[in-house]
Amino acid sequence: MNSRKIKQFLGTLVRILILTCFFLSATLPLFWIFVTSIKNGTELYAIPLVYWPKEPTIAAYQRLFSYSNFGQYFKNSLFVTLTSSVVAMVLSVMGGFALSRFRHKKMKGILELLMYFTQTIPSFMIMLPLFMFFSKLKLVDNLPILAVIYVATVIAFSTLMSRSFFDRIPVDLEEAAKIDGCNMAQSIIHVVLPLTLPGIAAIFCFAFVNIWNELFLAVMMINKAAKYTVPVALNSFISKAGVSWDLMSAGIVVSLLPTMIVFGIGQKYIVAGLTEGGVKG
Repeated sequence: MNSRKIKQFLGTLVRILILTCFFLSATLPLFWIFVTSIKNGTELYAIPLVYWPKEPTIAAYQRLFSYSNFGQYFKNSLFVTLTSSVVAMVLSVMGGFALSRFRHKKMKGILELLMYFTQTIPSFMIMLPLFMFFSKLKLVDNLPILAVIYVATVIAFSTLMSRSFFDRIPVDLEEAAKIDGCNMAQSIIHVVLPLTLPGIAAIFCFAFVNIWNELFLAVMMINKAAKYTVPVALNSFISKAGVSWDLMSAGIVVSLLPTMIVFGIGQKYIVAGLTEGGVKG
C-alpha cells in the first residue's frame, strides 16, 4: 500500500514539474518582453541585467503611437484579419457542410486529399508567383487583396475542420426538420449551425491567429509604410543600426492584446469545438 502511494505521489510530482516547466517556458519570455517595454534607455543595455526597472516608464508606448504611427498599423491589421477571418469562416462552413454531405466517396476522398496536399506546400514557393501576378495587375500595396490572399491560405484547413464538425451531426436531424416543414436552408440555419457554433468559433480563432501573426506575405505585398500591418511594422524596428528593443517590446505587448481578447471571449467554445471535431463517433 505504501509503495502504491509513493508511486502515485511521484507520478503527481512529475506531472506538476512538467506543467511548471511548460508554464515557465511560455510565460517567462512574455514577462521579459513586458519588462523590457517599461525600461528606460539606460536600463535596456545595462550590465548586469536589470530584471525590474527602478522607475517603470511608458515612454516606449508613447513613442510607439506618437512617432511610429503604430495606431494606423494596428487598424490595418484589424481590417485585414477580421475581414479574412470572417470570409474564411463563412466559406469554410459552407464548404465543410457540402463536403460532409457529399455522397460520392471516391470524389470526396480526392477533394480531401487535394486540400491536405495544399497544406504541404511551403508558402515561400508561392510568394514570387503571387507577387508577379498581382504586380502586373498593379494590385500591390492593396489591403483588400492581401485579405483575399490570406483567405486562400487558411480556407483549405478551415474547410477540413468544418467538415469534421458536420460529420458528427446526424443527417436524421435535417430530415426531421424537413418533415416539420423546413426547407434545406432553414434546416441548416435553425438546426445544424446552432449545433456547430463551438466548431465555428474554433475555425474563426484558428484563422484570426494565423492571419494576425503572418509576416512574409505581408512584407512581400505591402511596401508603403502607411499600409503596414502589425508584423511588418514590428519587423521595421530592425535596421542596420540595430534593434529598437523598447519599441519592439512595446509593439509585441500591444499586438498580443487582440489574440488574448479573442481567446478569452471564445475559450469555452474553442475547447468544445476542438474536442468535438477531434472525436468522431
